[in-house]
Amino acid sequence: MNPVHRLLAVGLALAATASHAADTWPARPLTFVVPTAPAGSTDIMARLVADPLQRALGQPIVVDNKPGASGNIGTEAVARATPDGYTLLMQYSGYHVGNPSLYPNLRWSPTKDFVPVAMVMRAPHVVAVSGKLPVTSMKELIEYGKKKEGGLFYASSGNGSIQHIAGELLSRQTKQPATHVPYKGSGPAINDLVAGNVDIFITTPPSVIGHFAGGRIKPLAYTGSKRHASMPNVPTSAEAGLPGYEVESWFAVFAPAKTPPEVVNKLSAEIKKIVESEAFRKKVDDQGAFATYMDPPTLGKFVDQELAAWSKVIKGADIKPD
Repeated sequence: MNPVHRLLAVGLALAATASHAADTWPARPLTFVVPTAPAGSTDIMARLVADPLQRALGQPIVVDNKPGASGNIGTEAVARATPDGYTLLMQYSGYHVGNPSLYPNLRWSPTKDFVPVAMVMRAPHVVAVSGKLPVTSMKELIEYGKKKEGGLFYASSGNGSIQHIAGELLSRQTKQPATHVPYKGSGPAINDLVAGNVDIFITTPPSVIGHFAGGRIKPLAYTGSKRHASMPNVPTSAEAGLPGYEVESWFAVFAPAKTPPEVVNKLSAEIKKIVESEAFRKKVDDQGAFATYMDPPTLGKFVDQELAAWSKVIKGADIKPD
C-alpha cells in the first residue's frame, strides 16, 4: 500500500471509529463535574439538568463537586478528561469568562480546552444581606455600612467570581469601602451570611431564594432590568437607587475539546428538550432566573463576546485575585 492510500485508510478507520462511538454513546454512566461546593447555583443547575437527562439517555449521571481555587480545580479536571462524552462540565460564567482575565498562569483555556454543548440558564443577581442586619433597603445598607465598625463584608464563591466583581463594583458605585471574603462555593458563603459572619452576598437567586421567606436572608435589589415574577416585591437596582448596576451570570454545559461532534450534538439536542420543557422552565422561574438554551455554535460565539466584555470590566475596575 502506498503512503497516500495508507493515510486514506487511516482516516477512514478513524472516522468509522468516531461514528461507532457516537452510535453507541452513552454505554455507561456519565459524570457532571461542578467546580463549586454543593448547594450553590451551579450545583442546583447540574442536578436540575442531570435528573431528566439521565432518563432521556438511559444512563445514570453522577454530579461530582470539585470546589476550590475559584473554580479552577474542577474546570481543569474536565479540560484534562478523556474527550469521549462521559465527563462533562456544568460551568458558571464567572469562572469561564472571568478567570482568564484574572489568572495569567491559568492551566486551562475556555476556548482551546473545551467545546460548548448548551446553555441552560441566565440569571441576574440579587443583592442579599444577612437577616441579622437592621436594614431593609439599599439606602439603609449604605448608611449602616458607614457606621459599622470595620465596614461591610461581602461574600463570594471565590476570587474572581462574578460575585467578587459585583461586590467590587457595588463598593465603587456607592463609594462605600467593603472587605471581600471568598469562599469555596456559594453553599459555605450562604451559611456564613445566615449566621451574620458576613453582611452581603450578591449572587444568582437559586442559591438564596429559599431563605427569603423565613427572613434569614433579605433581598434588597435585583440586578436585572426589570423585576422578576418570583420576587415581585424586590426592586431592581435602578429602583433601589443604583442606576446602571446590572449584573448577570449564566450556566452552561461544556465537554473536553475533541469530544466527537456527533456526541456533542446528540447531548445538546437532549438538553434543548429539557430546557424548553414547561417543567424545567417553571423550576428555573421559581428560582428567580430564566431557562435559556443556546446550541453549540451560538454558545461558542457568545463565550467569545463574554470573554471580551468581562476582560474590559475586570481591567477597567482593576480587580485582582486577593
